[in-house]
Amino acid sequence: MDFLKSPIQWATDPWGKVVPIHIAWFLIWVAAIAGLLFLIVHATYVRYFAKPRQFAAEDDVRATSAIPDRVPRHSLVARVFHWIMALAMLTLLFTAFLPKIGWQFPWVTYHWIAGIVLTASILFHVFHASFWLDFWSIWPDRIDMTDASYRMLRFLGRSAPAPRKFAKYPLENKLYHGVIILAGLSAIITGVFMMFRVRTGILPRNPYLFSDMTWGMMYVLHGLAGVGLIALVTVHIYFAIRPEKLPITKSMVFGWMSRDFYLEEHDPRRWIVGPESSSPNSGRTEA
Repeated sequence: MDFLKSPIQWATDPWGKVVPIHIAWFLIWVAAIAGLLFLIVHATYVRYFAKPRQFAAEDDVRATSAIPDRVPRHSLVARVFHWIMALAMLTLLFTAFLPKIGWQFPWVTYHWIAGIVLTASILFHVFHASFWLDFWSIWPDRIDMTDASYRMLRFLGRSAPAPRKFAKYPLENKLYHGVIILAGLSAIITGVFMMFRVRTGILPRNPYLFSDMTWGMMYVLHGLAGVGLIALVTVHIYFAIRPEKLPITKSMVFGWMSRDFYLEEHDPRRWIVGPESSSPNSGRTEA
């Protein structure tokens, strides 16, 4: 059975040394099935077992009085970045793995071009988020961790205070962001070095830049990051189309969400907006 084989393929170099060459391609199906199983388990849990959410009572009515009907969530620049990155990511996954399951086409050129687009868009996003956006809004803070412990205790049937409503991003979004950063950077850094092995016209071709062992480990890490991104992207798309998440998805298209959804899901003291931000593109916003 394929699932009992080694997840790494090995070969013997000209000097008789056994070196890794890339991942075993059955891991494509492992990642795809893992993503699908997550979807099934989560949808089943939400449909039949999840209890209604309870949040701590809010005592600051003044914090909600200035909330506009349309709450700006993503600037135009952030939205353009997101969709460029999404297109590049999907192109990378399709060009990387479709040939491995039998669909042959000249994928290498498309793959490295999409890799350059993804790399450039992420570098731009880091710069943009550092100077124009609220850089720390996507990273977990003390309140996130405290509320996560409350949710876990209540899930286990133990007594705990009700958690507060979310800031702009719930903890699970922040953790997902961290995981996809690790997978994405692994794929990007190894991918940049791997461009030295093909003729791109951008970097000089030099297949002897590293030893066979180093090249092999680089291909393995690149492949593992790639199959990991299959599952991560699947989960991301799943949550984007869930009915209760559609207002968030729409905000990535139009830039804003409704006041009612904002007050239902978010704590105005943790994600502060005001009437001066009635336009999705006005003022300082977050990624």
